[in-house]
Amino acid sequence: MDKEFRCGYVALIGRPNVGKSTLLNRILRQKISITSRRPQTTRHRVLGIKTEASVQTIYVDTPGIHAFSGRAMNRHMNRAASRALQDVDVVVFLVEGVRWMPDDELVLEKLRDLECPVILAVNKIDLLDSKEVLLPGLQALAGKRAFHQIIPISARKGDNIPALESCIAALLPVAPPLFPEDQVTDRPVRFLAAELVREKLFRKLGKELPYGLTVEVEQFRSEKDITHIHALIWVERKSQKNIVIGKQGRVLKEVGQEARRDIEELVEKKVNLKLWVKVKEGWADDERALRSLGYNDDN
Repeated sequence: MDKEFRCGYVALIGRPNVGKSTLLNRILRQKISITSRRPQTTRHRVLGIKTEASVQTIYVDTPGIHAFSGRAMNRHMNRAASRALQDVDVVVFLVEGVRWMPDDELVLEKLRDLECPVILAVNKIDLLDSKEVLLPGLQALAGKRAFHQIIPISARKGDNIPALESCIAALLPVAPPLFPEDQVTDRPVRFLAAELVREKLFRKLGKELPYGLTVEVEQFRSEKDITHIHALIWVERKSQKNIVIGKQGRVLKEVGQEARRDIEELVEKKVNLKLWVKVKEGWADDERALRSLGYNDDN
């Protein structure tokens, strides 16, 4: 083992919908975290592991930190993001363009007492109306904190991602790898399958989407040539159940077809995916129900 091998944890932190999951997937060159245009798509901490010749970078994708904490689900997401800051070697703080929002200030406050280096990644620069606003915008952001470095990027297009990775790698401690070189996440396929179903629901339903929705894999059985998955889609009200199923079952059928294709790519074999929609009233505002559905503080 090269004595200069580097290995460490990197937290991806930011308010909802700034592109943390898109960045992780771009770096890993495969989908580990689900994405959609809806805020608060990410609900769990997810590790993404990238191993190269002399460095293993363990990224911690987190839910977006936000001010609203009126429901148990929101409190869970904020706790999960805050806990990710413990014992990491580097923090990448993502913001969207040069806009500074109230929730960005909330994230900054959580970083106040951190001793590890904080890199500010200014994402979505490809969406700026004019490149002329970038430099003064970066100068304004530089006044927010003594960042180790400020790097403008586009996670969607891949702009400047190698520069960000190089900056991170140089800050990691000299240490042996913690995971096998072919492992890309700490999450089991069962979890990833549930997340892919939830992603398709978020994308398909858009503004109709009931946020009180989650997916639980009830059965996961892998055979030689096929994987059988039975998943429950939990909603909070009967009216939400009708939205998820859709007229003549159309929405549920399309979600199942799209999720099955992605899961087949993940497991590299045919998938038999069956979905059911059930009502569990108020689950997203019930701490006990959250824990029973896998929303623990360690997740």
